[in-house]
Amino acid sequence: MADDYVRRTAITRLSVDDEQRELLEETISAWKRGCQIATDMAWNVCNAKSDVQPLAYDDVREQTDLGSQHAILATHQAAQAITGCIERKSNGKKISKPTFTAPTVKYDTRTMTLFDDDTVSLSTTESRVRCDLALPDADDGYQRQYLDSDEWSVTESTLTARDGDYFLHIGFRRHKNDTERNTAEDGTVLGVDLGIENLAVTSTAYFFSGRELTHDLREFEKVRAGLQQTGTRSAHRTLEQSSGRERRYVRDVLHRASNAIVNEALRYRCVVIAFEDLTYIRDRTSASWGHKWAFRTLYEQVEYKAEAVGIAVKQVGSAYTSKRCAECGFTADENRPTRNDFQCQKCESEANADYNAAKNIGMRYVRRGQQSSRRTGNSQLALKSGTVTPSGGFTAHPDGFEAEFMDKPHPPRANPSG
Repeated sequence: MADDYVRRTAITRLSVDDEQRELLEETISAWKRGCQIATDMAWNVCNAKSDVQPLAYDDVREQTDLGSQHAILATHQAAQAITGCIERKSNGKKISKPTFTAPTVKYDTRTMTLFDDDTVSLSTTESRVRCDLALPDADDGYQRQYLDSDEWSVTESTLTARDGDYFLHIGFRRHKNDTERNTAEDGTVLGVDLGIENLAVTSTAYFFSGRELTHDLREFEKVRAGLQQTGTRSAHRTLEQSSGRERRYVRDVLHRASNAIVNEALRYRCVVIAFEDLTYIRDRTSASWGHKWAFRTLYEQVEYKAEAVGIAVKQVGSAYTSKRCAECGFTADENRPTRNDFQCQKCESEANADYNAAKNIGMRYVRRGQQSSRRTGNSQLALKSGTVTPSGGFTAHPDGFEAEFMDKPHPPRANPSG
């Protein structure tokens, strides 16, 4: 069962030559076609993997160059996408048939093999390619704790093309130990909201500004577009250098943000960090592809850093977290007059919109514990001034606690990593 495993993702860039690049591009194109064929056939018909696969497998095989296992995986991806639409519809969201445009392709243990020499073999539409993993230096290489351990085994992974580079999101899992299996994951919860204006905001009113990242991502995009349009060999070399600078810069920002989130959880003695479900975050935030990648990478960085200090990281449903009043529970579109402001039309409570959402996200995980047979239901949400329960019970932080006794948002700090 999935609940018996701890799951993690390690991201690394691949070093590919021109021939490998062409094969991977062809495979990504075939994968998108295969997923779309299966979705077109199953839409309004079925959504279970066991139903979509026999319905669409033959057509995917006949109409694409995908191998048999990748054709199966494409039908499973279609089933997952359709299921997601059904869940969104049940939450009152408008839905339309999924379309597959992202430059990705899924791999499993039959279509991908990791080797001890830091290379990976990947199935393509023609033959297998064996690529080097472009791993970071040892002092920055969190991937090593998974790659070099017999405890972690490889599971389903995703290859993503971005700005001429290929990134492999390698899935790992290990069996939970007895302590993890028996942990109720009750206790103090830190809620985290991700966004554009503020990259991350916590329920304890810590703001990590996203303005600098947004500005620089746009600038990188302009430079990249100009170089791609030029198309000369010199422009291509400059593009590679620019992409390298962008990766290093974004990675530094995300490391500082993830450190800040984990430190905030430690400071408030939290046992869980709760994020909203990232599946449709690009739709909710109007984020660029670069931002979506940054959100996912930030989550994964928080996940492995938090695990190292004994803190669990969870995702909860995202429906209405931005429109629900964290004080009285009233939910309405009118509660969000602007992107940054939240003004409850019922209780007249006012707050920064991202901060209000962070409290809703954390409280949603707390409430989920009350319905779970695996948890005691004794969780509480961490605020700047104290902790609060779903019933409204409030416990102030003890005297001497370094947090200010003011549960209000404040401007982004000059040094977010401090």
